[in-house]
Amino acid sequence: MKLGYVTLYVDDVQTAITFYENVLGLTLRFKHESNLYAEMETGTTVLAFSQHDLATQLVPQGYQRAHPDNEALGLQIGFDVDNVTETYHKALANGASTVDPPEVKPWNFESAMVKDPSGHLVEFSKPVHAVNPS
Repeated sequence: MKLGYVTLYVDDVQTAITFYENVLGLTLRFKHESNLYAEMETGTTVLAFSQHDLATQLVPQGYQRAHPDNEALGLQIGFDVDNVTETYHKALANGASTVDPPEVKPWNFESAMVKDPSGHLVEFSKPVHAVNPS
């Protein structure tokens, strides 16, 4: 088994594409002609975006919409990056809001967390050094 994709439900698919292209340098893998769905190249797991209108068809019983002004949903996506501080500032410049600024965590990696323009939690991290098992 492997994780094939993660889908973020968003207000505007193109806005999501632009954010992740500008901040992380991801490239578009596929965009449906309806503009309701798109996929980004991220390695072995696809990051997909689906507009809320389509999501209501897929999840007819309803779901909690992510929104920058709402409390965060109970999930986050994380990206390993070369420079946490630079990526964090790029995210802010591209419409993200601060959740946790860059810092080295006690568990030996540097991380920062933002809400993307759609309100999803996104973490940027980089291992600082390997933990000594002694």
